[in-house]
Amino acid sequence: MKIQRLDDLALFLTTVDAGSFSAAARQLYVAPAVASAAIKRLEAQLGVRLFERTTRRLRLSEAGERFLPDARQAWQHLRDAEQALDADAHALTGTLRLTLPSNLARSHLLDWLEDYLAERPAVRLEMQVSDRVADLYQQPIDLAVRYGQPEDSRFIALPLAPDNRRVLVASPDYLARHGKPGSLSELQQHACLLYRLGDAVHDRWRFDLPGEPQIKVRGTRISDDGDVVRLWALRGLGVAYKSYLDVSRELASGELVQLLPELPGELAPVHLLLIHRQRLNPALRELAQAMARFCQQL
Repeated sequence: MKIQRLDDLALFLTTVDAGSFSAAARQLYVAPAVASAAIKRLEAQLGVRLFERTTRRLRLSEAGERFLPDARQAWQHLRDAEQALDADAHALTGTLRLTLPSNLARSHLLDWLEDYLAERPAVRLEMQVSDRVADLYQQPIDLAVRYGQPEDSRFIALPLAPDNRRVLVASPDYLARHGKPGSLSELQQHACLLYRLGDAVHDRWRFDLPGEPQIKVRGTRISDDGDVVRLWALRGLGVAYKSYLDVSRELASGELVQLLPELPGELAPVHLLLIHRQRLNPALRELAQAMARFCQQL
């Protein structure tokens, strides 16, 4: 015996409670003929008559009486399963695999994530902290926080800090020894702290000005870890061109000073990336929105 359509089971239970096919049909917003056909189909599949029909009343048959408790239990199990899935969609559970850029992670997001997940003890966190661009299709990663515009149009990109820009910074100690650059061209007279991503060294610093000006800089220190570049700047080793989010704390505390603040730096938007649309459930959307609110406060 196999029940092929769950809506037939729903009509059976509603008919029992409502007392007639027509009343059940009204409750479920279907035609009376549809309700009657559903019961006949269910009876054919079970091989028994579930109702005794007369011109005046409808009542359960003996077989229907025996079937009713199991039908109610089966329907309740189904509802419980649906509610469990819905709860999973609205609450973070299971393993969350996340990759974060090094500087942003250490400066802000590690502490924020611990506070966020403290109220979600069911989550097991697996985190990759690196500036190397992980292959989201080959590696078991659920979410990726990344700078820049997504290169793959298949990604689902949730904006965290779409207006974030790069800023020129140096320590007060460095500026006391070497002075402040008064223009972009004067940067060529300073020790610049360079960042490498893959095989490319970012030694051409771009600014959001007419003509998209850029300046080629030089330096004796290069790292593929953005946080190392920040630490070099804090130690007075040169001028860095960093995402504002990476150095917002140091700018607020005075450990770093922004240079040429009148020049709008290169746009460096931050996104939370997913590769599967089915992963974009309410729980992950809530995580993205909470992370975005946090980034906007920095």
